[in-house]
Amino acid sequence: MMENKRSEEIAANRLKIIAPLMDTTLDKEKRQLLKEEISIQTGLSERTIRRYLNDYKEKGFEGLKPQSPGRGGNSIIPEEVIQEAIALRREVPKRSITELIRILEWEGKAEPGFLRRSTLQDQLNYRGYSSRQMRTYTNSVTGARRFQKPWRNYLWQSDIKYGIYVDGKPTYMVCFLDDCTRHILHSEFYPTLDQKIVQDCFRKALLKYGAPDSVYFDNGKQYRTHWMQRACGKLGIRLLYARPYSPEGKGKQERYNQTVDSFLREAQLAKPKNLEELNRLYQVWMEECYLHKAHSSLHGKSPYEAYQSDRHELKFLSAEAIADAFLACETRKVDKSGCISFLGQKYEVELGLSMIHKEVEVVYDAADISKVTIECNGMPSCTAVPLKIGSHSGERPKLPEYRNAVPVKESRLLKAAAQKNKERQMIRKTAISFTGMKTEQKDRGDGNV
Repeated sequence: MMENKRSEEIAANRLKIIAPLMDTTLDKEKRQLLKEEISIQTGLSERTIRRYLNDYKEKGFEGLKPQSPGRGGNSIIPEEVIQEAIALRREVPKRSITELIRILEWEGKAEPGFLRRSTLQDQLNYRGYSSRQMRTYTNSVTGARRFQKPWRNYLWQSDIKYGIYVDGKPTYMVCFLDDCTRHILHSEFYPTLDQKIVQDCFRKALLKYGAPDSVYFDNGKQYRTHWMQRACGKLGIRLLYARPYSPEGKGKQERYNQTVDSFLREAQLAKPKNLEELNRLYQVWMEECYLHKAHSSLHGKSPYEAYQSDRHELKFLSAEAIADAFLACETRKVDKSGCISFLGQKYEVELGLSMIHKEVEVVYDAADISKVTIECNGMPSCTAVPLKIGSHSGERPKLPEYRNAVPVKESRLLKAAAQKNKERQMIRKTAISFTGMKTEQKDRGDGNV
């Protein structure tokens, strides 16, 4: 029974991987680009992905199940060879099946071509020595045990999930989820994959449910940005990132992503004509099939009921505070004229001469770039405006008073050089000369007889 359940889980994961490639509207070039993208994200070879697709076309869901699940000890591989493979895996848990077979063949423990990858993998899985099982014990600093925060808005989790193709273009779902109640704070599909979709979803969640105590993200480039650090710092939100290659820390978000797979299957049948229609279908499904559905981890309550019945006070933010925190932010370097290059043009920084060759943060509203704010460590904030270039060269800007030349009465270099030369002459005068002593000896007629 457990073996059948495991086989179905493997098949479901494989179907989730190849689902974007089954869009009939994809042309050959787009399908190949998507296949390469999936290969990079999952670590699977294109050959393996192609095999999954062929198996699914021929046998459906059953074709994605492992061919020989749980054969146990019924193997053509001698037991002593299996034990040697286990010893090699225990020495270096990250050794691949291909490397294990290569070592066994080179050491003469197995005939070349006798061991098959799938057969040896099955035996290691049965005995608990698969790479995934070994990684659970070797890489985890703490046990991957369930946890749940004590109240709503204590911790928010977020993730990005690939959606279906709409009108021949890919879609991406962003979701913010409350750890304590599993309530969806905001989630929708977007047409691009960049940090702007995270910003938009985060902002809508904050406007609806206030600020959380902390947020927990993976290390994707859409989340690990200077903008995210600045926004959370402005709003007093603690920013946390998961350890690399540790998806168990975001288990609740990952579990919701799996639940969304059921919606994507139905949406594939509905064939929405545009992104607005896809999001409309998604919001209805989320309301009826998730938010108001009893959750086993919430003592029979739905995520909506659990969130609304929690008595922890929400910390709502003013629209002005959110607007200030969500200003765009980019890093630039001030040049020798006190200007920066920004969005294809030069901007004159108000305190630019005090920031020459320093890196500064350019904070701006994308809707109005006629004036931007400049932030620099250890200096007050100032503004910058587009540099106006006239028909004649502009006046050289004045230096700050503390950088002006100090009036002097003499050259310190020449004075120091004169002193140094005087010391050198004294050394020459006190040196011992043997020339005079030699002449004096000749005059006296001194010498050896």
